[in-house]
Amino acid sequence: MDMFSICKGAFVDRPNRFIAHVALDGDIVTCHMPNPGRMWELLFPGVAVYIRPAANPKRRTAYDVVGIERDGIPILLDTQYNNDTAAWLVQEHRIPGWEDWDLIRREVTVGDSRFDLLLGRGEERFFVEVKSCTLFSRNGAMFPDAVTERGRKHILELAAMSRQGIHTGVLFLVHWDRARWFLPDYHTDPAFAEAFYEAAPHLDWKALALHWDGSFSRPGVAGVLAYPQAILERENHDGGDYTFILHLPETKDIVIGSKGSFHFPAGYYVYTGSARKNLAARLARHSRKRKKMHWHIDYLRQEADVVAALPIRTADDLEHDLARAVGAVSDWSIDGFGCTDCTCPSHLFGFTVNPIHYRPFIQIVEDFRMNRLDSSIFYAIMG
Repeated sequence: MDMFSICKGAFVDRPNRFIAHVALDGDIVTCHMPNPGRMWELLFPGVAVYIRPAANPKRRTAYDVVGIERDGIPILLDTQYNNDTAAWLVQEHRIPGWEDWDLIRREVTVGDSRFDLLLGRGEERFFVEVKSCTLFSRNGAMFPDAVTERGRKHILELAAMSRQGIHTGVLFLVHWDRARWFLPDYHTDPAFAEAFYEAAPHLDWKALALHWDGSFSRPGVAGVLAYPQAILERENHDGGDYTFILHLPETKDIVIGSKGSFHFPAGYYVYTGSARKNLAARLARHSRKRKKMHWHIDYLRQEADVVAALPIRTADDLEHDLARAVGAVSDWSIDGFGCTDCTCPSHLFGFTVNPIHYRPFIQIVEDFRMNRLDSSIFYAIMG
């Protein structure tokens, strides 16, 4: 990558998956976003973004996004350069445990699928799929940050090839040198997590933490991450807690069943709840408008649009801790909403801005999904 063409701006917004607006030298420039992931944990207004001019000056997007900063640390976002980096790491024998493998070629087709790398060691061949991981916590990393049927398909196909005696694996490049452990993101994509859990014993796979600087020339290798399988076995079930986010475009008084009329200012609302089983079905029900009215949230849903449903799959009961945490960063709450069976003052909290783009709220999601696991993971790692 041409380090001299990279410049640094400030993230403004992302109108769709492939476009980002960046403030650069007093102007707002339109950039191609080469990473289709959600990246809610990274894309906050004002954070530092690394961009470079597009190779084709006539292209509608004048710049490409290269990376972003988290806590002052550069994070690679360019998924194409991610694969270039993987190939370079293999060629330079920088991957612990894979030092004796050579790169034979890239983008090799097997049946109906195409894998990123073909490695060789003498006559032996090794098929590798490369994944870019940009979902981090203080000490952990998870993949994916959005549902990936393609990723699940690759995992299953590689495992099937392995059972036929073919050497196969996955390389997760984790662009966060503080990471110490890795798990599939069972909160976001439990189907991928289940496929990974079943396939992992049959694959030669690694999650490799990398260190980048602002030039994005070549990374340093921070190390191979631990895989706390016992956490996955304990937590990846269809039950736990959730936040359900709605947008109410206009201020309204809404009748909430037998509770009567409530006053709802215009804005965004975060509802916190739990489902000890059938969590996915509960969130799907909350999202529908046509249904028998039962929960308080059912009545609000008739007037408000769904923004996001964020499950926190866990064997622990975190519902009331979650409500207190969200309430502490909200702009207002609706007293008595969704809490008739507990002592919480409310389970519905209002925000003037979209919580998905509000760092304190996303920090809560990270804390409940990932950071709270640190102590048990480190205990398991240390034995």
